Amino acid sequence: MTTDLHSSKPERLEALRRQLAESQDGILEAIAVQQQLTLLDVVRCLPDDCWGRADGQHFVSAMHDLADWGDVTTIVHTEGVILEFSGPLPDGEMGRGFYNLKGGLGISGHLKPDHCRHIIFLKRPFMGVDTASVQFFTAEGRCMFKVYVGRDASRQLNAVQLERFDALAKRLSETTGCPA
Repeated sequence: MTTDLHSSKPERLEALRRQLAESQDGILEAIAVQQQLTLLDVVRCLPDDCWGRADGQHFVSAMHDLADWGDVTTIVHTEGVILEFSGPLPDGEMGRGFYNLKGGLGISGHLKPDHCRHIIFLKRPFMGVDTASVQFFTAEGRCMFKVYVGRDASRQLNAVQLERFDALAKRLSETTGCPA
Protein backbone atom coordinates (compact mmCIF):
# COMPACT_ATOMS: atom_id res chain seq x y z
CA MET A 1 0.00 0.00 0.00
CA THR A 2 1.39 3.36 -0.94
CA THR A 3 -0.60 5.82 1.12
CA ASP A 4 0.73 9.37 1.29
CA LEU A 5 2.16 9.65 4.80
CA HIS A 6 1.56 13.39 4.67
CA SER A 7 -2.19 12.75 4.59
CA SER A 8 -4.03 12.98 7.88
CA LYS A 9 -4.22 10.02 10.21
CA PRO A 10 -7.99 9.62 9.57
CA GLU A 11 -7.32 9.47 5.81
CA ARG A 12 -4.55 6.85 6.31
CA LEU A 13 -6.86 4.81 8.56
CA GLU A 14 -9.67 4.89 6.01
CA ALA A 15 -7.33 3.84 3.18
CA LEU A 16 -6.03 1.01 5.37
CA ARG A 17 -9.59 -0.13 6.19
CA ARG A 18 -10.30 -0.41 2.47
CA GLN A 19 -7.08 -2.36 1.89
CA LEU A 20 -7.70 -4.76 4.78
CA ALA A 21 -11.31 -5.30 3.72
CA GLU A 22 -9.91 -6.99 0.61
CA SER A 23 -7.15 -9.00 2.33
CA GLN A 24 -6.31 -9.41 6.01
CA ASP A 25 -3.05 -11.27 5.33
CA GLY A 26 0.35 -9.75 5.98
CA ILE A 27 2.58 -8.71 8.85
CA LEU A 28 0.53 -6.19 10.78
CA GLU A 29 3.58 -4.76 12.54
CA ALA A 30 5.15 -3.96 9.15
CA ILE A 31 1.95 -2.27 8.02
CA ALA A 32 1.93 -0.21 11.23
CA VAL A 33 5.50 0.98 10.64
CA GLN A 34 4.84 1.69 6.96
CA GLN A 35 1.70 3.70 7.77
CA GLN A 36 3.16 5.37 10.88
CA LEU A 37 0.37 3.93 13.02
CA THR A 38 0.29 1.79 16.13
CA LEU A 39 -0.31 -1.91 15.83
CA LEU A 40 -3.62 -1.42 17.63
CA ASP A 41 -4.63 1.17 15.00
CA VAL A 42 -3.96 -1.43 12.31
CA VAL A 43 -5.91 -4.15 14.13
CA ARG A 44 -8.86 -1.79 14.49
CA CYS A 45 -8.81 -1.30 10.70
CA LEU A 46 -9.41 -5.00 10.12
CA PRO A 47 -13.00 -6.03 9.36
CA ASP A 48 -15.11 -6.30 12.51
CA ASP A 49 -15.55 -10.05 12.09
CA CYS A 50 -11.77 -10.53 12.46
CA TRP A 51 -11.44 -9.20 15.98
CA GLY A 52 -13.05 -8.49 19.32
CA ARG A 53 -11.89 -6.54 22.37
CA ALA A 54 -11.99 -6.99 26.12
CA ASP A 55 -10.78 -4.55 28.72
CA GLY A 56 -7.23 -4.98 29.96
CA GLN A 57 -8.53 -5.29 33.52
CA HIS A 58 -9.16 -8.94 32.65
CA PHE A 59 -5.45 -9.65 32.06
CA VAL A 60 -5.04 -12.07 35.00
CA SER A 61 -8.26 -13.92 34.22
CA ALA A 62 -7.17 -14.32 30.58
CA MET A 63 -3.73 -15.57 31.62
CA HIS A 64 -5.20 -18.16 34.01
CA ASP A 65 -7.43 -19.44 31.21
CA LEU A 66 -4.60 -19.54 28.65
CA ALA A 67 -2.47 -21.59 31.05
CA ASP A 68 -4.99 -24.40 30.67
CA TRP A 69 -4.94 -24.61 26.86
CA GLY A 70 -1.92 -26.84 26.36
CA ASP A 71 0.63 -26.14 23.63
CA VAL A 72 0.31 -22.64 22.19
CA THR A 73 2.74 -20.26 20.54
CA THR A 74 3.66 -17.12 22.47
CA ILE A 75 5.21 -14.30 20.47
CA VAL A 76 6.89 -11.05 21.46
CA HIS A 77 7.46 -8.85 18.41
CA THR A 78 9.50 -5.69 18.90
CA GLU A 79 11.43 -3.52 16.48
CA GLY A 80 14.50 -5.75 16.63
CA VAL A 81 13.17 -9.13 17.77
CA ILE A 82 10.47 -11.63 16.96
CA LEU A 83 10.69 -14.10 19.82
CA GLU A 84 8.54 -17.24 19.63
CA PHE A 85 7.96 -19.95 22.20
CA SER A 86 5.88 -23.04 21.45
CA GLY A 87 4.62 -25.05 24.39
CA PRO A 88 2.26 -24.62 27.30
CA LEU A 89 1.94 -21.18 28.83
CA PRO A 90 2.49 -21.61 32.59
CA ASP A 91 -0.01 -20.35 35.12
CA GLY A 92 1.04 -17.53 37.38
CA GLU A 93 0.17 -15.48 40.39
CA MET A 94 0.26 -11.85 41.39
CA GLY A 95 3.12 -10.57 43.53
CA ARG A 96 4.67 -7.11 43.89
CA GLY A 97 2.67 -5.73 40.99
CA PHE A 98 3.71 -8.47 38.58
CA TYR A 99 1.93 -11.51 37.22
CA ASN A 100 4.71 -14.02 37.82
CA LEU A 101 4.70 -17.00 35.47
CA LYS A 102 5.42 -20.23 37.35
CA GLY A 103 7.53 -21.67 34.57
CA GLY A 104 10.34 -24.00 35.45
CA LEU A 105 11.08 -25.29 32.00
CA GLY A 106 10.24 -23.40 28.87
CA ILE A 107 8.87 -19.93 29.31
CA SER A 108 8.89 -17.91 32.49
CA GLY A 109 8.81 -14.24 33.33
CA HIS A 110 7.17 -11.36 35.13
CA LEU A 111 4.35 -9.47 33.43
CA LYS A 112 2.82 -6.10 34.35
CA PRO A 113 -0.98 -6.46 34.19
CA ASP A 114 -1.51 -2.77 34.92
CA HIS A 115 0.17 -1.96 31.58
CA CYS A 116 -2.50 -3.89 29.68
CA ARG A 117 -5.43 -1.75 28.50
CA HIS A 118 -6.82 -3.86 25.67
CA ILE A 119 -7.10 -7.60 25.09
CA ILE A 120 -7.70 -8.32 21.42
CA PHE A 121 -9.08 -11.63 20.14
CA LEU A 122 -7.90 -11.80 16.54
CA LYS A 123 -8.82 -14.31 13.83
CA ARG A 124 -7.31 -13.77 10.40
CA PRO A 125 -5.30 -15.47 7.68
CA PHE A 126 -1.53 -15.20 7.81
CA MET A 127 0.50 -16.47 4.87
CA GLY A 128 -2.62 -18.21 3.61
CA VAL A 129 -3.30 -20.09 6.87
CA ASP A 130 -6.02 -19.32 9.41
CA THR A 131 -4.78 -18.02 12.76
CA ALA A 132 -6.38 -17.12 16.07
CA SER A 133 -4.56 -15.18 18.78
CA VAL A 134 -5.08 -13.38 22.06
CA GLN A 135 -3.09 -10.14 22.00
CA PHE A 136 -2.35 -7.86 24.94
CA PHE A 137 -1.96 -4.10 24.26
CA THR A 138 -0.80 -1.07 26.22
CA ALA A 139 -2.76 2.19 26.45
CA GLU A 140 -0.45 3.57 23.72
CA GLY A 141 -1.46 0.81 21.29
CA ARG A 142 1.74 -1.25 21.54
CA CYS A 143 1.48 -5.02 21.74
CA MET A 144 2.93 -6.55 24.91
CA PHE A 145 2.74 -10.11 23.56
CA LYS A 146 0.49 -12.53 21.66
CA VAL A 147 -0.67 -16.07 22.36
CA TYR A 148 -1.66 -18.12 19.30
CA VAL A 149 -4.03 -21.08 19.25
CA GLY A 150 -2.05 -24.25 18.58
CA ARG A 151 -2.34 -26.60 15.62
CA ASP A 152 -3.21 -30.26 15.34
CA ALA A 153 -1.26 -32.94 13.45
CA SER A 154 -2.80 -31.83 10.13
CA ARG A 155 -1.73 -28.18 10.79
CA GLN A 156 -5.32 -27.06 11.39
CA LEU A 157 -6.18 -24.87 14.35
CA ASN A 158 -6.64 -26.98 17.47
CA ALA A 159 -10.45 -27.34 17.66
CA VAL A 160 -10.59 -27.53 21.47
CA GLN A 161 -8.40 -24.43 21.85
CA LEU A 162 -10.46 -22.59 19.24
CA GLU A 163 -13.58 -23.29 21.33
CA ARG A 164 -11.74 -22.03 24.42
CA PHE A 165 -10.64 -18.94 22.46
CA ASP A 166 -14.23 -18.14 21.44
CA ALA A 167 -15.55 -18.78 24.97
CA LEU A 168 -12.88 -16.58 26.57
CA ALA A 169 -13.51 -13.78 24.09
CA LYS A 170 -17.24 -13.93 24.78
CA ARG A 171 -16.85 -14.13 28.56
CA LEU A 172 -14.34 -11.29 28.87
CA SER A 173 -16.02 -8.97 26.42
CA GLU A 174 -19.31 -9.34 28.30
CA THR A 175 -17.82 -9.01 31.79
CA THR A 176 -17.81 -5.67 33.56
CA GLY A 177 -16.88 -4.59 37.04
CA CYS A 178 -13.83 -5.34 39.13
CA PRO A 179 -10.65 -6.77 37.63
CA ALA A 180 -10.27 -10.53 37.81
